[in-house]
Amino acid sequence: MLLLPTLITFALGISLLKTSTATPSQSVQKWDPNACAVVVCGPAQNGLPGRDGRDGKEGPKGEKGSQGLQGLKGSQGPPGKMGPAGLVGGKGSPGEKGTKGDIGDRGLQGVPGLKGNPGNAGPSGPKGDKGSPGEKGVKGERGLPGTTGSKGQTGITGSPGPKGDKGSVGEKGAKGDKGDRGLQGSSGLQGPKGQIGSPGLKGDKGSVGEKGTKGDSGLSEINLLKRQVSTLEGQLRALQSSFSKYKQVIMFPNGRIVGEKIFMTSGYEGNFDSLKQRCSQAGGQLASPRNAAENAAIQQIVVLYNKSVFLGINDIQTEGRFKYLNGENIVYSNWQTGEPNNDNGVEDCVELYSSGKWNDKSCGERRLIVCEF
Repeated sequence: MLLLPTLITFALGISLLKTSTATPSQSVQKWDPNACAVVVCGPAQNGLPGRDGRDGKEGPKGEKGSQGLQGLKGSQGPPGKMGPAGLVGGKGSPGEKGTKGDIGDRGLQGVPGLKGNPGNAGPSGPKGDKGSPGEKGVKGERGLPGTTGSKGQTGITGSPGPKGDKGSVGEKGAKGDKGDRGLQGSSGLQGPKGQIGSPGLKGDKGSVGEKGTKGDSGLSEINLLKRQVSTLEGQLRALQSSFSKYKQVIMFPNGRIVGEKIFMTSGYEGNFDSLKQRCSQAGGQLASPRNAAENAAIQQIVVLYNKSVFLGINDIQTEGRFKYLNGENIVYSNWQTGEPNNDNGVEDCVELYSSGKWNDKSCGERRLIVCEF
């Protein structure tokens, strides 16, 4: 806005400068407030100039003045209003692919980065192939047969149990199938020929009796009993086999079997009275060897646990007379040299060492439990 007045002022200054340097033949008219603002007149031609120039002829067109000096830069105007958005131009065609640039110089090596967090564990690998079977080992040599133990004494026959109640009569079974005919027995020796008796009187003809029912063959009952006995024998053999396996399993590795006796330990330790009570509650009694074989079986358990055991033998009732728990005098002993000595006068019980030897000991000591069944 300030540029236009500045240009007008500059143009007026140039016009005044040309007027002051005009030739003498030119005249300068005075300012007339009612006339034009600035009038520069040339020499009078064809009469006087008109009053306001409307009657005069148009003067010759002046020469184009030289370009004026560049005006001062005006102050920046306020920003104009934003015009409406133009139409979206069409997509230009893709330019031609430029030539591949030269490989630049290798930059300086960067600072090593920080160590990253450990990665998650990967999934487990596939199961490996089954290895080839190893070579069969050399068959071991057969061990020497063990020595046969001495025969144990016959056990005491138990008292007969109370008579059971009479069972109810069972239902009559169905008639069995006819058994196979048994083998014919051998003929007996012929007896001596008897004397011929005197003929008797002819008797009267008796009346015909009623026809009796056909009796069962005695052979079928015998065969039925044989089959029942055979069945029972098979069941007995199966029970004996199962019981033998059961004993072998239950004995391993804490027990031993000698004849009809079983020696077992639970690993418990206590004094004589507590050991005796525990064996009784289990249905047995403290181990009481009656021969060398039974003593050796108990010795094996002592060696396995490396702990001495109390035997079911004592002289509590009479000093020096050792008896079993049922009050019978002992029939076998294996005392260590110099024993029993009743040291301090309180050694009334018997312990068995890992050597198999016996020693009298105080009943209040704690020893490993071994029961017999």
